Amino acid sequence: MSLARQRLLILGCGGQLGAELARRFATDSAWSVTALSRSQLNLADADQVRSAVRHHAPQILINAAAYTAVDRAESEPELAFAVNATAPGILAEEMARLNGWLLHYSTDYVFDGSGSAPWIESDPTDPLNVYGASKLAGEDAIAAVGAQHLIFRTSWVYAAEGRNFLHTMLRLGRERSALSIVNDQHGAPTTAEVLAAATTDLAARLREGFAPKSGVFHMSCGGETTWFGFAETIFAAFPAHQPPPALTPIRTADYPTPARRPLNSRLDCTLLADTLHLRLPHWQEAFASVAAALSAREKH
Repeated sequence: MSLARQRLLILGCGGQLGAELARRFATDSAWSVTALSRSQLNLADADQVRSAVRHHAPQILINAAAYTAVDRAESEPELAFAVNATAPGILAEEMARLNGWLLHYSTDYVFDGSGSAPWIESDPTDPLNVYGASKLAGEDAIAAVGAQHLIFRTSWVYAAEGRNFLHTMLRLGRERSALSIVNDQHGAPTTAEVLAAATTDLAARLREGFAPKSGVFHMSCGGETTWFGFAETIFAAFPAHQPPPALTPIRTADYPTPARRPLNSRLDCTLLADTLHLRLPHWQEAFASVAAALSAREKH
């Protein structure tokens, strides 16, 4: 017996993760999908947020929308908190009323980046910047409501499309003969593609009756590198950009930014594997897939 199509609402479909989620779900007839971008729904407007959820009445809501301008958030804290903290709380309230699931993405920036051990979900949080504080407040707002929810902390997200480190490096590689890249921040570059694949898999199981305990889970690719190491990998994968720019490793302290960045963004994803039965690939494997897609696109 086939199950009825479930109503799914995706927020943030104009971003790199939201766009990939919308693409994947659109091909599955099991879902009745609505995907809204920032131009269609202003998450800083609490009334709009509440009205949108009530209008679409989803059984599963995936919030891939966020205020992600890390440095600008230092001078726009009210807007960052409206989008990253207040809005998720409202989404949770409305999904509790609908008895549905809220899937929400958070960040490694909720931690202070100390030490070298991968962070586990129960480690003390202590964000270094406004962006991290606003995302942590969003986690807390969701948890306080008591709706069915799964919060995924991820790190260093990029995709084949969109504005991200990968495309910044390729652009700068064309424009400059030498680049200085931070080499003391450690984490796992994580593609929107693998995040979306894991989320679609999980959503299908929720639809079929899987009922995990609500909570926070770390969801990033396996392995680790630095931004310098990631840059080296990027230029090695694109021979069209040879000779590559000369890369010089620098410390975070040598590249001051308005928002402080954590040095340790390693996330331990054991709980995700053990509880939700999801395991993301190694970051180099995920990168190879994105690089192949980009290379194939450039040939056409």
